[in-house]
Amino acid sequence: MKIALYANTDWFMYQFNRPLALALKAAGHDVVLLTPPGDFHHHFETIGLQWQAVPMQRRSLNPFREIALIFWLVKALRREKVDLLNNFTLKCIVYGSLASRASPRIGLVNTITGLGYVFTNNGIKARALKPFVRALMTVVLGMTNSKTVVLNEEDLEFVSETFNLERNEKVFLIPGSGVDCNRFTPSTRGPSEETRPFRVCLPARLLWDKGLAEYVDASRIVRSTYPDMQFHLCGALDRGNPSAVPSPVLEGWISEGVVIWNGHVDDMAAALPEFDVVVLPSHREGLPTVLTEASASGVPLVATDVPGCRDVVNDGVNGFLVPKGNAKALAQAIEKLYLSPALRREFGRNAREIAIQKFCTPAVIEKTLAVYALNRTT
Repeated sequence: MKIALYANTDWFMYQFNRPLALALKAAGHDVVLLTPPGDFHHHFETIGLQWQAVPMQRRSLNPFREIALIFWLVKALRREKVDLLNNFTLKCIVYGSLASRASPRIGLVNTITGLGYVFTNNGIKARALKPFVRALMTVVLGMTNSKTVVLNEEDLEFVSETFNLERNEKVFLIPGSGVDCNRFTPSTRGPSEETRPFRVCLPARLLWDKGLAEYVDASRIVRSTYPDMQFHLCGALDRGNPSAVPSPVLEGWISEGVVIWNGHVDDMAAALPEFDVVVLPSHREGLPTVLTEASASGVPLVATDVPGCRDVVNDGVNGFLVPKGNAKALAQAIEKLYLSPALRREFGRNAREIAIQKFCTPAVIEKTLAVYALNRTT
């Protein structure tokens, strides 16, 4: 079967869908990846995956450009003789679904990795776009050849009710994109390394809705008492996102000494075990890969009590959940873990066990292939 995976950035495809693409190829399927060009597409050829550049601008609202993009997708799907198209992120879901209408034999799977800017932001632009996007999503998710995948329980309820989709018939829950639990493993750090500074990490794109402001404020609070503690940011600037943190703001935080910016980290499997706590004070998630990877790495977690995060963090078992937007509560949770090495060890052990039970790649891939099988056309 020829399967196309379509996402709005090559970064997203490489970071989150690489295990799926490789598993599909290993299972004997022909796979093509469709994304706009960026800094990561050169990796695909290295790992033996076919990639095509999509003429797509994430923030474009130009109707002529958007219509041209849909026609490009129609031609690409026909040229590649695609049997099944899996779209990721809202814009790709809409455009990929519309393009698939020109080839009715194509099976369609739409993966909602998160509700995105339009549904989670209360700004004027988001509010204006929401009714239009909701109407479009209702049409494309209800298409005869379409199945929808969501990543957490709250999104399952929201999507099924908002778009009138029957559970386990039209919409399915799959917990994330899978973690390689043989690659993401706990640290083997020796006793001599315990004398290094205590390290906290927020691994995410630098977006306000990832809780960057709260993280920085928590750093200020904690470091006023424990000035040697380090607060790291592992993630790239995302200038194409409406929620992006501006470069001058980041530079100000670095100059202040409130964060250490590591930029994009290629090998998170090596990096994560070197942190004592992984933090994600996000405003809402689909199912955060950074938390599942940190969990597999045996690192204690602190996250906000929001959809997605609470599907990974079991409060008081493998980490702490704190209220969204509450920097003081975030700081207190980090301080508790700093003051109790025994609690960190307990949370780390539990995190690893939970990851093995729920988030390892083979189980996730099996569920994904089961949904694909419902839409097989060949």
